[in-house]
Amino acid sequence: MEVKNIAANEEKKSLSFVEQMVKDDLAEGKNNGRIQTRFPPEPNGYIHIGHAKAICMDFGVAEKFGGICNLRFDDTNPTKENTEYVENIMNDIKWLGFHWENVYYASDYFEKLWDFAIWLINKGMAYVDEQTSEQIAEQKGTPTQPGKPSPFRDRPIEENLRLFEHMNTPEAVEGSMVLRAKLDMANPNMHFRDPIIYRIIHIPHHRTGTKWHCYPMYDFAHGQSDYFEGVTHSICTLEFVPHRPLYDKFVDFLQEKDQQNDYRPRQIEFNRLNLTYTVMSKRKLKALVDEQLVSGWDDPRMPTVCGMRRRGYSAPSIRNFIDSIGYTKFDALNDYALLEAAVRDDLNKKSCRVSAVLNPVKLVITNYPEGKTEELEAVNNPENEADGTHKITFSRELWIERDDFMEVAEKKFMRLAPGKEVRLKNAYIIKCDEQHPCDKDADGNVTTIYATYDPETRSGQPGADRKIKGKTLHWVNCQDALSAEVRLYDRLFSVENPSADERDFRELLNPNSLTVLKNCYVESYLKEKKAGDFLQFQRIGYFTPDLDSTPDHLVFNKTVGLKDSWAKTNK
Repeated sequence: MEVKNIAANEEKKSLSFVEQMVKDDLAEGKNNGRIQTRFPPEPNGYIHIGHAKAICMDFGVAEKFGGICNLRFDDTNPTKENTEYVENIMNDIKWLGFHWENVYYASDYFEKLWDFAIWLINKGMAYVDEQTSEQIAEQKGTPTQPGKPSPFRDRPIEENLRLFEHMNTPEAVEGSMVLRAKLDMANPNMHFRDPIIYRIIHIPHHRTGTKWHCYPMYDFAHGQSDYFEGVTHSICTLEFVPHRPLYDKFVDFLQEKDQQNDYRPRQIEFNRLNLTYTVMSKRKLKALVDEQLVSGWDDPRMPTVCGMRRRGYSAPSIRNFIDSIGYTKFDALNDYALLEAAVRDDLNKKSCRVSAVLNPVKLVITNYPEGKTEELEAVNNPENEADGTHKITFSRELWIERDDFMEVAEKKFMRLAPGKEVRLKNAYIIKCDEQHPCDKDADGNVTTIYATYDPETRSGQPGADRKIKGKTLHWVNCQDALSAEVRLYDRLFSVENPSADERDFRELLNPNSLTVLKNCYVESYLKEKKAGDFLQFQRIGYFTPDLDSTPDHLVFNKTVGLKDSWAKTNK
């Protein structure tokens, strides 16, 4: 018995509180043992990593407990929605590795919602209000003061029905009237103070065209759509806690209308995902795109799923990060470094190791035969032997990083300097010339470095194990190196919590969030690499080809560094 209890407790610890609630509902036989969730994005922008957390929960719960998860687009506001967003949301969910059972739209239920509104009017539970939005807001009161009833609250049912029908005509003036549910103007929950449930909009809908001129509000469509679809667990974020009583109230009305009480969806709330140096407001993200402050929704600096994919983040790394921070009832600000650590950990297992020189200077090996070129073997991934090897070439003239050489070196400088030895990765030990270590231009900049090599120290040969104090440097062969553009990314915002800052968010943008290096060199093996390939530029970081990259113009995005150097430099 004790062993069973220990096992049960361990299982409880491994479940999030949401999963535990779902498990308890199953144990109690609710909904006849059925589990059905949904992910309900509004198609008014691209999804970001905050949505990814909800996706992991909605789809993950269904998967864990043998249920289904549907995708439903809450498309009740045609002023902001279009099919571009629908298509990209679907692509991002697939890329994250999830599968929906069905695709639904709130617009599928416009007729049912309209009939429900008519039923409420006939029951004396809804009325058409002709006050302005400012008047309605003022008349609702405050959280500590009750609201005042609208002068239109006791309108006759027949007049409400006639005006509601008029609201759905081309002649109705936007903003001239709304339909409100007649609930409780003194309720301490402001959402209960006769909420607006329909408003007039004449912009064509991306699915229904000009059939409708009157559209349901989110609070009126969301819970009802859950009810119509048979959702058992409506999982959402904490800002919907005060909406839950209204959600339940409308379900009560639907049960009364349908004369059945054996089923109702259950709303459960968890904390949102917030990241340092990031905003998750879709409105602000859209402004960044519309005002061309970023290159688009998929700009690699954006927290959108497509932006992270373009930057080189892997789907498992995003899911692992979300898993690691967990689900609670308290909002928190997560350090962006935690996400980067998850990305780094995953990419280490799957990235191909290659050489790239971002700030090149020429190295000439004076005792290497002129005109000679030899092929060397480079391991693709030491973490996975099955990834094999690829060929690289070596010759007399190479590109190395400018920072790997100092003409007057400090004692602790373990890279190339006059008289010092280093190993070239996958190649030979070389020694910098003491008498004539380098050439310089008129401004004193080093243009060429000179060294000799030890032919007995080729990697993989008996002499390769000769011990030296110097480090191992990466390089590329001048003969077949390819020119490349490399894009380096930093935090998009310069303050830790831009969402909490009272200044205009545009003022908080980091002017150094993108650095473009034009004169880089990479090994020829990278010519055919495509966007989505995972690469490690040795000693530099993880990279991926950008969508702009072509064989004639290679472009690489830096995904993340090998270590979290950003945190150290910004303390």
